[in-house]
Amino acid sequence: MSGLWPDLADLVLPADCAGCRDRRPGLRHGVCPACVVALGALRPRAVRPTPAPPGLPSCVALGPYAGPLREALLAYKEHGRHGLARPLGALLAEVVAAAVGGARPVALVPVPDTAAAARSRYGDHLDRLARHCATRLNRSGWAVRVHRPLRASPRPDSVTLDSAGRAAAAEAAFQPRSSGPVRGRAGGAAPVVVLLDDIVTTGVTLAAASRVLTATGWAPSVAAVLAATEKRHQS
Repeated sequence: MSGLWPDLADLVLPADCAGCRDRRPGLRHGVCPACVVALGALRPRAVRPTPAPPGLPSCVALGPYAGPLREALLAYKEHGRHGLARPLGALLAEVVAAAVGGARPVALVPVPDTAAAARSRYGDHLDRLARHCATRLNRSGWAVRVHRPLRASPRPDSVTLDSAGRAAAAEAAFQPRSSGPVRGRAGGAAPVVVLLDDIVTTGVTLAAASRVLTATGWAPSVAAVLAATEKRHQS
């Protein structure tokens, strides 16, 4: 799962770099070489919000929500740069591989978009990432499937909420699509359930999704995200 550059090099020529927004003469890729290097240098690590909400599984993130990673996520989610789904999905595959710790059956469960968010983004943005993530892992010898046992209830955009508002909205954010437990193929061992999201801030969304999944037999072993926000301490 190495070689991020080919994924980024195949993108349609944009007006500027998705990672730094620099408009350079002759830029021929979705992300400039300097941002490719910065993204490729990130290494997955365990993260945990403080305080951690009840039900939050262990969480692994590629890097902090800053720099080229933040800009690429914003370009993808909010500015219609859907071509970034493949390289970002490849980066998410690196997080899943580090979180699971070995090639074995994996069930990827993306946190679903609300219907309103999916319409505004011309599709469920995390579902696209999950599919590209699974493709990358399967090509590397893993047995991975994307499952969608959750549906999202209408809720306000999290960027407009404070921590208390996020917690309140998360409580009723998800409903189960099915009640049966996750099973392996052809009676094999049950796969490791990995909950996927793009960003973890307070952890309340992941915790709420995990609680619903656990109640229906889909208990996540770990959550994998691309970015984690970092608290700013005031002096």
